[in-house]
Amino acid sequence: MLIKKKALPSPAQIRQELPLSSDGKAFIAHARRQGQLILEKKSRLFAGFIGPCSIHDPLSAIEYGARLQKLSSELRDSWFLAMRVFIEKPRTQLGWKGFLYDPHLDGSHDLTEGIRLCRKLFLKLSELQIPCACELLDPLIIDYFSDLISWGFVGARTSASPIHRQMASGAPFPVGFKNSTLGEIDTAVAAVVTSRAAHCHIGLNKEGRICSIETPGNPWTHIVLRGSDAQPNFDPKSVAEATSLLKQNGLPSSLVIDCAHGNSQKDPLRQKEVFLSAIAQASEEESAIIGVMIESHLFAGQQPVCENPQNLSYGVSITDSCLNWEETEALLRSSPMCSVQK
Repeated sequence: MLIKKKALPSPAQIRQELPLSSDGKAFIAHARRQGQLILEKKSRLFAGFIGPCSIHDPLSAIEYGARLQKLSSELRDSWFLAMRVFIEKPRTQLGWKGFLYDPHLDGSHDLTEGIRLCRKLFLKLSELQIPCACELLDPLIIDYFSDLISWGFVGARTSASPIHRQMASGAPFPVGFKNSTLGEIDTAVAAVVTSRAAHCHIGLNKEGRICSIETPGNPWTHIVLRGSDAQPNFDPKSVAEATSLLKQNGLPSSLVIDCAHGNSQKDPLRQKEVFLSAIAQASEEESAIIGVMIESHLFAGQQPVCENPQNLSYGVSITDSCLNWEETEALLRSSPMCSVQK
């Protein structure tokens, strides 16, 4: 069996090559603080994590980000909007693993170029003053981008992973853990308990050397209700059960509703129903819901990755189907949340 190994530039090398400006640092620090205040129920803002199921084209991602930033500016008194910049795709079996791993969409797996292109995209979005929300999939990758992320998420397939919980315990930003694909909420709650504690674990430093890492614990971790393969869990009963479980474990009652995945049964149009229900529940006193997540792109639907990436339609998802921009904008603008004072 032939195993190929190719050295990658270290996070320190990539950060030196593609540095974050002082203005960018200040913006990201402010966005992270806004997220912390929302989780602590000290902000009247409602969080929205809006954007493509996955990134596959920086040009359409930047265009989407610019539209989101303009809308965010107009709704700044009621919404904290962050863009979904998901550069890795977890797979139950096989499939395209994301822009980071295969940026040319041709199976060439140019990971070095993927790292550079992803960092360039994060930097461009920070210049546009768009908070970036990112799924944290491979712990070895995080230091390439950790200075550019405003909010992180751990997916349904990895919330039970001790390695990901340890990683989250040292993240300098809020991190949400999704319930499992089977709908188990206790897994995500256990992840929050674990990631709020201090840890010592093995990892890589910014120079790419194996080292011992001691983390302080992350007080801004929370759960995300994303439904299951069989049924949704955004309804009031499910939210109440999740809230009760958080309280039983001595955790703050703060959670995000994922309007896609199991909650929409992967029908993008049903995201609207989930969104409206989540907003209505969030309007109630003492609600645990502090935000929603929507899969949205410039244009609706989904297209498969093809042999010739040049033939792909611009601004259309190559993973899960998405709402288009116009539907997304109308949904956010018409939301009663714009007048809710929590």
